[in-house]
Amino acid sequence: MTTSLMIANRQTWLGSGSIQQLLPLLQTEPQPTLLFTCHSFINGPIYSSLADALMSLLVGSEVVAHEASPQEIDAWVARWRGKVRRVVAIGGGSVLDAAKAFAALVEHPLPTLRYMEKVGDSKVSGATLPVIAIPTTAGTGSEVTQNAVITDTRFSKVKASLRHPNFVPQVAILDPDLLKGAPDQVLVYCAIDAFTHLFESYLSKTASSLSRAMSLAGIQHFLSAWPMLKHSDEAREAIMQASYLGGLTLSMAGLGVIHGIAGEIGALRDYHHGQVCGRLLLPFLELLDGSEHPQQRALMAELAQYLFPKEQDSPERFLIDFITRHAIIPFWQNDLPLTREELAIVLEKSNSKNSWVTYSEQQRQLMIEEAFPIA
Repeated sequence: MTTSLMIANRQTWLGSGSIQQLLPLLQTEPQPTLLFTCHSFINGPIYSSLADALMSLLVGSEVVAHEASPQEIDAWVARWRGKVRRVVAIGGGSVLDAAKAFAALVEHPLPTLRYMEKVGDSKVSGATLPVIAIPTTAGTGSEVTQNAVITDTRFSKVKASLRHPNFVPQVAILDPDLLKGAPDQVLVYCAIDAFTHLFESYLSKTASSLSRAMSLAGIQHFLSAWPMLKHSDEAREAIMQASYLGGLTLSMAGLGVIHGIAGEIGALRDYHHGQVCGRLLLPFLELLDGSEHPQQRALMAELAQYLFPKEQDSPERFLIDFITRHAIIPFWQNDLPLTREELAIVLEKSNSKNSWVTYSEQQRQLMIEEAFPIA
C-alpha cells in the first residue's frame, strides 16, 4: 500500500463572495503586505469594490503579466526585501506562482536561478513569508501546491520550480465569482490543465488510495463543469473545486508524461500551458487506449466504473469524445508550431515522470507530432 502525504492550506474558503474574507484577514493581523495581481483583476468590478479598503492595508503592489522569469523575481526581491512581511496573490497561476516565488526568495540570500530545480546548485531552506492565494482562474491549483513555477525562455531556456512544503499558501480563497467575464480561451485552457493534473495524478504509479479518490472526485467536478463553463454558477464552482483538488493530488502523487513534455515545450515557446497540456492529452488518450499495461487497464476500468459506468468498452475514447464534443472552443485546432530543432530538444529533455509506463522517444514524438505542427 502506498503511503500518502497531503499538505494543504491552514484555511481554505470556498464559495461565491468569499473574497470578502480578505479584508478581515488583513485587518485582524496588520503587517506590511504586498499584493501581486494582474491587469484583468485590476480592471474588473470586484477590485473596484475592494480597492479603497484594500489599498489602505498594503505597502504596494506588483502586476504580473506572464509567467515570471528569474530576473523579474530577483528585481522584486531587490525592491521589497526588508519591507514586506506578508504577500497577497490575486490572479491566475502565473500570478500565484510569482507571489509564492517572491515570498520564498525574499527570505533567501542567493539569486533565483541558484535555487531552481534542473539548473540550481542550492537548496531552498523553506523560509518564506506567509501567502494568501486567491485564484482568478481554475486550472493550476497553485493556491494549494508547494511549488512555484518559474520560466526563463530567454537565457537558460528552462521551466522549473522552487519547491518546499512550506511554500503552500497559508490561506486560499476560492471565489467562483472571480471567473465571471474570463475569456472563453482562458476558461478552457485552465480547465483542461486542471483535468490533466487530476488524470495524470490518478494514473501515477506513486498515487495512494486517498489521492486517487480525490482525483476521481475532481474529475467528476470537471465533467459536470466542462460543457457549462460560460453559463453556470454551479459550473464555475465545480471547476474551481476540480482545480483545487488537482493541486492537492499532483502534490501527493506527481504527474505523468503529458507534463513531462509540456514543461519542456513551455521553456521554448510562450504558449499557454493549459493549451499545451490539452493538445497533448488527446494523443495521450489514443496511446493509452492501446495500452495493455495491467495497472493502467485496471485504473481506467475503475475510473469508468466510478464516473461513466455505461461506457466500459473504451473509457479513453469516451473522454476524447466528451472533451472535444463539449468544449466551448476547439482548443486543439489553433496553429501552434514547433520547429524540428525544438522537437529534438523536447525529446531529449522530456520524460515520463510518474507514469506506470516509461514512454519511448518514438511514443513521445508521436504525441508531439499529433498535437503540434512541426515546421
